[in-house]
Amino acid sequence: MPSFPMLPLGAKPSPPIKPAVKSLKMSPYKLGMSMTSNLDGSLTIFRHAESPVLCVDTTASKSVPGVITPYSKEGVDCVIMRENTEGEYSGIEHQVVPGVVQSVKLITRDASRNVAEYAFQYAQDHGRKNIVALHKANIMKMSDGMFLEQCREVAARYPEINYREMYLDSACLKIVSDPSKFDVMLMPNLYGDIFSDLTAGLIGGLGLAPSGNMGKDGIAIYEAVHGTADDLVEANKGNPTALLMSGLMMLRHMGLKSQADKIEAAVLETLTERKVITGDIGGTATNPEYADEICRKIRG
Repeated sequence: MPSFPMLPLGAKPSPPIKPAVKSLKMSPYKLGMSMTSNLDGSLTIFRHAESPVLCVDTTASKSVPGVITPYSKEGVDCVIMRENTEGEYSGIEHQVVPGVVQSVKLITRDASRNVAEYAFQYAQDHGRKNIVALHKANIMKMSDGMFLEQCREVAARYPEINYREMYLDSACLKIVSDPSKFDVMLMPNLYGDIFSDLTAGLIGGLGLAPSGNMGKDGIAIYEAVHGTADDLVEANKGNPTALLMSGLMMLRHMGLKSQADKIEAAVLETLTERKVITGDIGGTATNPEYADEICRKIRG
């Protein structure tokens, strides 16, 4: 994501965030690096009233040629649709009494419907036939119950798509047993954050998993699933594949399919050859060496 300043809850936007928001409104497509969270003990957020609403996080996990995992034979090809604005990440926390804190899980009808509608439209547009909503409505009957209510209402408009529901913990067990049974997965914010890391592990790690934050009015920000990985960056050992693949998602969203296909072919050829790959997937190449090899293949 772009390097938005982290703001204490309730604080007014500082001047640097305004140019970033203005930039988003002028050019709705962005490719960004992950940002570092402020962990000083205070509650911080980067979204505020002036920022565009990025209501859905889309994370794709697909088996990569040349990266061998226990799941390579069956193949992994799933997409996570994660509500991106609320849930446990709403930023509503307070101390009840000393030693007791409370965090509010916020679920709204509108946000739940937004992610459900995007997920079903995405499935229809991309020829995907199955959507499963992950939840814990057996425990959180009102919050996750409302989320499922919206999913069911939207599902009724797409009879050609097979819709089902599954407890989150059960899904964790089943996807590591047989990921080929999963296609599009629809879930609230926190569940999606955790599950996207899990599915990245199925294909070889966070260095291979792209994502896009999709908003209203055509705004989209694309980023890798992983965090900042400062130690790897400083040593030139980071794997840029996830960010590259996120860029390809952006190009295709912009209608630049042929350009995306050319870059993707170079990336996949490099990974399949396994001659110049980074350490996280079994190689010894540095980040610049890996990138140079991909560029050489693009140039032909």
